[in-house]
Amino acid sequence: MNVIEPANLELSLRRKSSTRYSVDLVFTQPGSEADTRPLLGRAITVRFDEAALQAASTDSVAYGRLLGQMLFADAELAAAFADARAVAQSHKRPLRVRLSLPADAPELHGLAWETLRAPRDDLALALSEQVLFTRTLGSADWRPVTLRAKGQLRALVVIAAPTGLDSYPLPPIDVAAEQARALAGLAEVPTTVLAAPGQASLSGIVAQLRDSYDMLYLVAHGALIDGEPWLFLDDGHGQAARVAGADFAMRVADLQAPPRLVLLASCESASAGASRALAATGPQLAAAGIPAVIAMQGRLAQATNAVFAPAFFNELQRDGLIDRAVATARQAVSARPDWWMITLFTRLRSGRIWYEPGFDDDPFKKWPALTHSIRNRKCTPILGPGLLEAVAGSSRDLARQLASEYNFPLAPFARDDLPQVAQYLAVNQSVDFMRDEVARHLRQALGERTPAAATADDGPLADVLAAAGRQRRVRDPAEPHRVLASLPLPIYLTANPDALLADALRDAKRDPQVVICPWHVEEQHFVASEIRPPGDATPLVFHLLGHFDEPDSLVITEDDYFRYLLGVRRNAELLPDAVQRALTDTSLLFIGFRFEDWSFRALLQSMLRLSGGSRRSHYTHVAVQIDPQEGTTLNPQAARNYLKEYLGPVAAQSYQANISVYWGSVNDFIDELRTRWEEAQQRERSAATGQRAAQ
Repeated sequence: MNVIEPANLELSLRRKSSTRYSVDLVFTQPGSEADTRPLLGRAITVRFDEAALQAASTDSVAYGRLLGQMLFADAELAAAFADARAVAQSHKRPLRVRLSLPADAPELHGLAWETLRAPRDDLALALSEQVLFTRTLGSADWRPVTLRAKGQLRALVVIAAPTGLDSYPLPPIDVAAEQARALAGLAEVPTTVLAAPGQASLSGIVAQLRDSYDMLYLVAHGALIDGEPWLFLDDGHGQAARVAGADFAMRVADLQAPPRLVLLASCESASAGASRALAATGPQLAAAGIPAVIAMQGRLAQATNAVFAPAFFNELQRDGLIDRAVATARQAVSARPDWWMITLFTRLRSGRIWYEPGFDDDPFKKWPALTHSIRNRKCTPILGPGLLEAVAGSSRDLARQLASEYNFPLAPFARDDLPQVAQYLAVNQSVDFMRDEVARHLRQALGERTPAAATADDGPLADVLAAAGRQRRVRDPAEPHRVLASLPLPIYLTANPDALLADALRDAKRDPQVVICPWHVEEQHFVASEIRPPGDATPLVFHLLGHFDEPDSLVITEDDYFRYLLGVRRNAELLPDAVQRALTDTSLLFIGFRFEDWSFRALLQSMLRLSGGSRRSHYTHVAVQIDPQEGTTLNPQAARNYLKEYLGPVAAQSYQANISVYWGSVNDFIDELRTRWEEAQQRERSAATGQRAAQ
């Protein structure tokens, strides 16, 4: 599905005094990552009359109109806002308005911003699909938000209806009706429900969430007591338990893979309407790192949520845009007096919770050419770090852990770049210390993700990885190394230091030749007799960036990359003749790289600038790229367009290879590749059967 990307307007308020605030407007042109500019030519100050707003609080229209008059009292500010809307409309795109409020001004968080009406045309912003209105809060969580393919989404629905609510006093919750509505709205999403007595406890919810869910929908009573938010959950035995909102937020956000979206269908879960508004559960979840939180800033009627929640989930499944789905679902309840209580907090710049994997050229027209190259043994997979993520976590997770543990001093955005963090650790401590710490964190991640790894925990890291990989190959017929090993290919290149591919080839009754690029040794050449001609029975597995069995061969730090790349550029003999021929005269499959990383692009240049590459234009080349992550780029869609251009026309000009980009995870692509390859084989068998019958 082609999603229409909104233009983005950041509207930020900053405290100047106890009653005055400065305003900033920053606009991002649709489809452009570079065209970001402030819209105001001078400093503008605004004031809010809380007494007047309070007097109008019983009328959402009057309140929103008054709030708009206060915010846009300055003519230049009103004109700039109108100009941003006009530019978005001229591009036939919605305008995403991200309201950023300062943490040191909790009184602003207590205002009913969702009622805000625009100057000039009196538009209720939160009810418009053309002006997507969200609140944004800063978060100390630097974890990037990795989107999941739409078909892999999972939801957890929790309905807390314990006995004893009447003693608070709180009305009963109709569990059957709430469950039916939730399942109807989430009809296309695999959903787990915790609703039976004893299930909706805090510990039970957290334990279930450890199984990796994308969405959490919690139906529960909530209240503000002495300015602090509380949720009424189950105590694990069917009785009511009052749980502090701060405890709930901390436990959920502390998960290794917290949900990307939390919907709190709990009254007073978003705002105290007073000085402790920031202490409410919704903002606490957002500040703790949950990418998107929908919460209620008052006593939302159960009848309102009964309409809103199914409408929201239905809309969300159309395009994955949370803010658009919220706006549309608000329209469904706009006739109700409490519609404005529904509040969205998000740090998702793209507004998306999922993506649809596939090629930009949809349907991809070159599958026959690609499967033809595989059948003719003229295809070369090049494996990247993404193939290790399911087993041992991502290199970015590893980098952030090391950066945090050893007080990495450089820019925050560099904390998830492993070559930079490893370089710091090697210089600040030693190279051996850096390697041992990388191995220790990898071992820890293996134990957390793969139970089989624990049994080999005392052995070398390579053995622990081998045990984890073996378990995954046995359990999953679509495990990437298993699928790649089943293809009749003579040469595999890998940027990974593990033996998972070689093990998978042995499982497939093949005898792999494992060779490590000798960039780190003085005698940097190969003796031709050392490598047998690669074939079906004896495929070559060439490790580009080192292997765990030879620690000195590992390319980890920035200096390692520079030395490696300079060595390969200066001495082509570092690559065996068979590898050089594969890079110039076969279809190339780049699998498991993040193409926005400089390390990949440097590797790409070193491999594809070999002489004799004119034949690359004869083949179909594919690169598998997970959509640019939230938190690692300002504008994911613009980054996607750039990468498409970089690997397409630019690659064709520089490397004689126009590379088609598949947007999705490694598993997404491998699943489709396996299906296409099996279909091609079936057609070939059917054709052969037909020929024999004709003879």
